[in-house]
This record gives sequence, C-alpha cells and structure tokens, in this order.
Amino acid sequence: MDSPSSEVKIVSQCFVKPKTIPEKWKEPYHLSPLDLVMLSMHYLQNGLLFLKSDDAIKTKDFMETLLQKLRDSLAETLVHFYPLAGRLSTLKTDNPRSYSVFVDCNDSPGAGFIRAKSDLSVRDIVESKYVPLVVQSFFDHHKAVSHDGHTMSLFSVKVTELVDGVFIGLSLNHAVGDGGTLWHFFNSLSEIFNAHETDNLLLKNPPVLSRWFPKGYGPVYSLPFTHSDEFISRFESPVLKERIFHFSSETITSLKSKANQECRTTTISSFQALTAFIWRCITRARKLPYDHEIRCSLAANNGTKLDPPLPLSYFGNCISAIKSKTVTSSELLENDLGWAALKMHKAVIGNTSEEVSATIENWMKSSYVFHLEKLLGAMVVHIGSSPRFKMYECEFGMGKAVAVRSGYGGKFDGKISAYAGREGGGSIDLEVCLLPEFMEALESDQEFMSRASSSS
Repeated sequence: MDSPSSEVKIVSQCFVKPKTIPEKWKEPYHLSPLDLVMLSMHYLQNGLLFLKSDDAIKTKDFMETLLQKLRDSLAETLVHFYPLAGRLSTLKTDNPRSYSVFVDCNDSPGAGFIRAKSDLSVRDIVESKYVPLVVQSFFDHHKAVSHDGHTMSLFSVKVTELVDGVFIGLSLNHAVGDGGTLWHFFNSLSEIFNAHETDNLLLKNPPVLSRWFPKGYGPVYSLPFTHSDEFISRFESPVLKERIFHFSSETITSLKSKANQECRTTTISSFQALTAFIWRCITRARKLPYDHEIRCSLAANNGTKLDPPLPLSYFGNCISAIKSKTVTSSELLENDLGWAALKMHKAVIGNTSEEVSATIENWMKSSYVFHLEKLLGAMVVHIGSSPRFKMYECEFGMGKAVAVRSGYGGKFDGKISAYAGREGGGSIDLEVCLLPEFMEALESDQEFMSRASSSS
C-alpha cells in the first residue's frame, strides 16, 4: 500500500450545527470526573464500509444525494446530541491550582463534515490479509487527543467515496463520550437518515445528556493543574500489524463448553472463554520468559454499578478496565483454557458496585488523567469495544455494511477490539493489533488458526 496521503484526497469540508438550536446551547456543558480522566486519550474512531449497488455506481448524482442527506441527517441528529457540536473550553486559576474543562457550544462552528475520495475498491479493504494503513485516512483527527478539542471539532463525520463503495467514519472526542456514545450516535444518525420526515423527529432511544457526578460534587469539577503540559501526553503507537479474525458462534460455544468443563462449572461466559483463549494464544506467540508477569484486561461499562444506575442511553463516559490478577507466562500456558477463563470470570464478577465506587473515590482524591502508556504495562492484552454495540443495524441507503473498521486512535501491541460478526447469531470479530513478529507467530499457532478464520 502507498502512503495514506496519496490514496485519500479530501474533496470538501465544512462544519454542521444542530438544525434547531436547543435552549441550553448558550450554557456551559460541564464534564463529569469520569470524562476528564480521558483528556489525554486519543479520539475514538469507528466506521462502516458499504458496497454501492450497481444502480448507485451508474447514477451520476448518487454521491451528491447521499452527502446532502447525510449532512441534513447530521444536523437533525445533533439536535439530540448538541454538545457534539461544541468545543472544549477551560477556566483556570493559579492559586489555588484549578483547571476546569467544559463544552462551549456558544462559540463553536459545529461538528465536522468531510468529503473524501479514494481510488481503492471495497475488495482492497476487506480482502487484504492485514488492515491496510490507508484505513487510518478514512477518519478525521488522526493522532489527536481529547484535549485538542479546544481547537478541533469534538465530533466529525468523514465520508470517503471508493470506486465501488462508501466508508462512513466517525471520530469522537473521548472526554465527551465512550464507544457506547459513538455507536448510539451512529444508530441515531441511521434512524434519522431512514425516516421519511425528519422535522421534529423523536428518536426511539434519545440520549440522556445530564452528566453524572459523585455525591457532593458538580456541576463544575476542577483538576488540580494550571497548564495542560502537566497532564497531557501523546502516545505514539509502534508499527503494528492489524488483522481481523472471525470466530463463529459454533466456535465460541465450543470454547465456552471446553472452559466450563475444565473448571467443572457452568458460570464462565462465552466472551470470558474467548478472552482467555486469545490471551493464551498471544502470550504463546510472544515467547516470553517463563517468569514474566502478565495480565489481561477488558473494557467495562460501569453505568449499572452506580447508585442510582445510569440509563443505558447515558451520554458520556462510565468505563474502566477490568484487570485479571497478574500471573506469570508459564502459569498461563502450563494450565488449561479453563484456568485462564476462570481468572477472567473472577475479574468480571469482582467489578462490583463497591469496587467501582472505591475506584471513583480514589480518583477524586488524586485527580489523575489516564495516560495510555501508563495503563498498558508490559505485554498486556486488552480488549476494548463490545460485540453488544449495534453496528450492522446502521444503514444509509446502501444495505447492510460489509465491514467495521477503526482508525489509529488507542492502538498498541496487544490491543484487541471486539465487534459483532456480520452474520450475527453470537459470532464475533476480533481486531487484533500486534508487533509484526508476534503477529507472525500467532498466525503460525495451529490451535489459534484452527479456531479463527479471516473475516471482512
């Protein structure tokens, strides 16, 4: 593949504001402490690849019509998600040290909307063994961190026309929302796009915009800093190989059955068994010293663990990494799948309301900001995203998407993103990012390759 810059050309770009300005548009939209911890994290970048029909390819103004309808739908959807049309703003003092970040919608041009073009085909993307580097160019805000939202849009839609397809890539400031927020917006955009009348459309599942604060705090929370240099770092990912592996529902059921039998239990879930399987296979591929300490972690939505619980349509961040107990590489590989799955199961059930409350309480005392390089540790395996997100339900007049892809943001050696398989039924696609030598070893692992298949 050539460099991304020579493959994807920006045709036009503009900003889009909500179709009707909400009453609260002029008021500061304050962020929760659970949002502020994300200020040094990359923008979230997820998108869908669609195949044009033969008729669409032949229709001269197909793209013009699609883009106009998408732009109008974006303006309508932003009425419900209006903070995404804002910019970050900060009030700070030196004595006491105080740095308060909020969303300012009043002084903002809106969310980004970009049209781009590429001479690639859908097959170039989905039939490539590894995810082509050019996919990173299908997204706005390349390498940006959330604090950059002071000068960049908090949200943008980039529509890239391929020879025979269209890629719609969303970029979301992580201090404003998490993966659940991004896919909630994607589904809402699709719903509005497909509605016959968009005037005053009531969404089936509108976002709950009221931000959550711990008792005794809010609506303004200040970080104990005076300058962004004190808490912003810019993690640069090493050169990685990125590949999508598909696990059928039958394969996942088989792994779950195997793990439960080996543990003589019935409590290990399908996802815990799959997580344990990939953890063991990647550890084997890394050929670590036998006494090397390792762990596996999962991204978890803690909204239901708060008191009172957050609604499922909560707009914002309420996530953490559930970490397994640290083990040595020899322990993980000398024991069976069930042993590893039980470690993941215990980590998940240990993420109780009390544990979540204690974590938040500790953060409120120290007020640190997450740094990707510090979260990782050595040789971690971390699984983000979720197969529960409704990805393939998003449609924009071109039928069901043929693939989900992501951008540069938040990737490192050992980062895995879990997506629902396109055929549904409990199948899962894992987007695996590894250093080239580890990917090569994983692809030579007979146990792994007998369970996984390449996926679009």
